[in-house]
Amino acid sequence: MMANLPVNSESNKEVNTGNTSNGFIRIFLSTFISLFIAELGDKTQIATLLLSAQSGRPIIVFLGSALALICSTLVVVILGKWLSKTFPNVSFNLISGYIMIGLGIWLGLQSFQGFTSPIIK
Repeated sequence: MMANLPVNSESNKEVNTGNTSNGFIRIFLSTFISLFIAELGDKTQIATLLLSAQSGRPIIVFLGSALALICSTLVVVILGKWLSKTFPNVSFNLISGYIMIGLGIWLGLQSFQGFTSPIIK
């Protein structure tokens, strides 16, 4: 026989807050690390480097490039939110899977053609 123990609502709030906070940190860090690595050395950074060197005003270039990145990311996040509400999760996973498979096949064929085509000098 089990005794009825009082439930402490404060401890439940702490547990739920901890899980939410842990989920937030995990999503935030994975997003930050993924995008930071993906953006290293891309054409945006090269353009920013050149604009900073040309203008001699790195703070203004930093603010302009940061605002541009925020705005372009906002558009993609809003589109992703709309897609998640418009399409069922299963359909979205299937479509994105087919797109990734198609891209893999296309890139594989491009690579294969590069190996088999004669080298032009």
